[in-house]
Amino acid sequence: MLLRLDTTDSRPLHEQVAGAIRRAIAEGECVPGERLPPARDLSLALGVNTNTVLRGLRSLRDEGVLEFRRGRGVTVAQGAEQRSGLLEGARELVAEAARLGYSKSDLIEMIRGLS
Repeated sequence: MLLRLDTTDSRPLHEQVAGAIRRAIAEGECVPGERLPPARDLSLALGVNTNTVLRGLRSLRDEGVLEFRRGRGVTVAQGAEQRSGLLEGARELVAEAARLGYSKSDLIEMIRGLS
């Protein structure tokens, strides 16, 4: 798995780490059931602190993209490729709505009106 961070990105590093892993999953570099390298190895490869990587991994676990299993490490969850793409699209939608002056509740009402 080849991960890269964008040094010009203003987002916090842990969000960039999570985004890089999401991208790797969406592009098929990591598949469901595959084990990720240890956080220490990822931190060395990315040039960031291990705690930063762990924070990014925990956020992906909370989203259901990764699974943490004692003795087995961190693996990509079943269906993660769909969730990661959908979640990234939702984030982009929320950011675009905010840029246009809409709140999250405005956006939720718009989505409810679609059904």
